[in-house]
Amino acid sequence: MINWGILGLGRMGLAFANAIDETSNSKLLSIASESGKTFKNFKNENYESLIKNKNIDAIYIATLNNTHVDLIKKILNEKKKILCEKPVSTSLNDFLEVKKIIDKEKILFYEAIAYYSHPQTLEVINLINNDEIGEIESVECNFGFKAKFNPKSRLFNKSLGGGSVFDLGCYPISFFMLLTEEPNKIYIKSKTLSYSESGVDNDATVILDYKNKIQSKIHVSFKVNLENTCKIYGKKGFIKINEPWLPNKKTTIEVSSNKHFYIKSINSKFSIYGNQIKNVSESFINPNIKLNLFDVEKSLVNMRLIDNWLDNETI
Repeated sequence: MINWGILGLGRMGLAFANAIDETSNSKLLSIASESGKTFKNFKNENYESLIKNKNIDAIYIATLNNTHVDLIKKILNEKKKILCEKPVSTSLNDFLEVKKIIDKEKILFYEAIAYYSHPQTLEVINLINNDEIGEIESVECNFGFKAKFNPKSRLFNKSLGGGSVFDLGCYPISFFMLLTEEPNKIYIKSKTLSYSESGVDNDATVILDYKNKIQSKIHVSFKVNLENTCKIYGKKGFIKINEPWLPNKKTTIEVSSNKHFYIKSINSKFSIYGNQIKNVSESFINPNIKLNLFDVEKSLVNMRLIDNWLDNETI
């Protein structure tokens, strides 16, 4: 059993708190929220007392993006395991600083890319491994919604780690990483960025290339509502994931292989966050078990690509 603490009770913190009851290997022990929010009958602790609580094994960081690095350092000092909301940091240099500590102390750390743990994602991997659509040639992913502009909001405030690439880019990047054996060999071939009045990007595209073999076209946006799907094209057909980022307990994917089209249904016992909590706790209990989680090495690849995407220099 892993005893959890939560830092931050915004939308994601509350989602985690509600989903933990789905599992049998995880228990919520304490919460801390600077906004004063509460959850059920839990006492709202301060961050420092929660981090130092010796009864807590792991901490879920659900605070604003710009606070993650400082909190990670404090938690690592207490030798506790960490699940951190994405993005881990708002700069590559800050990430490298905390990764150095994680590697040195050998503390288990995961970034909260929740869809990685969902049975739908595992089924997509199985279909590809079973050569259902043949060798992969290209991928198309998008994630976008029309957000009302507010320069003080988390989405549009640069000091809070705002921007469409920081907030949404990790999803399609991490999906492309799933399809490669050596994700560190993914590079940016071309990109576009447009900016809101507050100076953060509100719409961005990128073409990623893997070993000159597979390309991924990605579009993220706060300006327009996108289809929010993923399509994987192989030599024998394609797979379309209709709910790639926030799959429900019942989802469907479309498969076309050698002119044979079918719709595959996937059922999950747990919600997307319940799956993540269960798998992360299982990994904390048994570090040798192999689960589809977003570890610190994957986070490094993701952060480097985000950093390169946001770099104003042309490709």
